[in-house]
Amino acid sequence: MQVKPIGIIHTPFARQEGTPIQPAMADGALGWIELNSEYVPALKDLDGFDRIWLIYWFDRAAEVRLEVVPYLDDTLRGLFATRAPSRPNPIGISSVRLLRIEKNMLHIADVDILDGTPLLDIKPYASSFDCFEVTRSGWLDEVRAERQVADDRFSANQERNKNEKA
Repeated sequence: MQVKPIGIIHTPFARQEGTPIQPAMADGALGWIELNSEYVPALKDLDGFDRIWLIYWFDRAAEVRLEVVPYLDDTLRGLFATRAPSRPNPIGISSVRLLRIEKNMLHIADVDILDGTPLLDIKPYASSFDCFEVTRSGWLDEVRAERQVADDRFSANQERNKNEKA
């Protein structure tokens, strides 16, 4: 299997600590995508969508952990019941607002991604496909955490610091 970036995501967030933990908590945070020029023809008709899905590589996440304490909780949870970035295949998804497209630059808002993150794909957000009514959301139904930004618990740098101290 081969995966290659199609562009780079630019945001105001240089470190995990302080980055919004989900697009819904990003409060209009602005960013832009610098798409590799060969993919510009693929942008045709995308400007008609309010939101887009970004699929990207968590290039600065710590090594995989099968159990994690997620940002919104203080309980150890199974990785696949969370959106933690330390995954077997560190792939992230975010639904961001598409503000405008200028050549190979996509201006976006509600971004919760680190600056310089490799972009793997873009898909349109379609409310008729992407919005489901649900009756349960697992452990999240019981959590009322106020946290809206990340700390460094899933940072590869934090892992290196721990190992250096040991």
